[in-house]
Amino acid sequence: MKKYLLALFILLSGALCLSAESALNNKADNILGKWKAVRNGEVSKVCVTKLSDGSYQAQVYWLEVPLDKKGNPKLDVKNPDKSLRSTPADQIVLFKGLKYNADKKRWDGCEIYDPTKGLKAKCTVEFQEDGRLRIKGSLLGISQSVYWERLSE
Repeated sequence: MKKYLLALFILLSGALCLSAESALNNKADNILGKWKAVRNGEVSKVCVTKLSDGSYQAQVYWLEVPLDKKGNPKLDVKNPDKSLRSTPADQIVLFKGLKYNADKKRWDGCEIYDPTKGLKAKCTVEFQEDGRLRIKGSLLGISQSVYWERLSE
């Protein structure tokens, strides 16, 4: 009997977790807000906003280490677009044009920019059961995910 009760408890716990995850993924604007992002040891804060066309944009607004080794403000020096290399690192747009895909209950339809490597990759975003955002970048069949934590500020 104890085995059956334990199995039932595990099933119900799993269902609650999936329910919480899908609830966060059910509403397009749940992605809005401020997030803590860590990529290759670089800690930053990112703000996700809604654009006038209904898509979403993520822009860095704070860096844990804002200065380079020479004491100058960090710039987007690895950007493949040379005209953007003078952009302060605390103002980099990571993605623009992200759209909510109601059928898949996730956000997609744009590329994400990784300023630590100077690369752009196809982007999908979805909530995990613990409330973090999973940002998945895919380039040439190789995918990598990072997880953003919601900030309460």
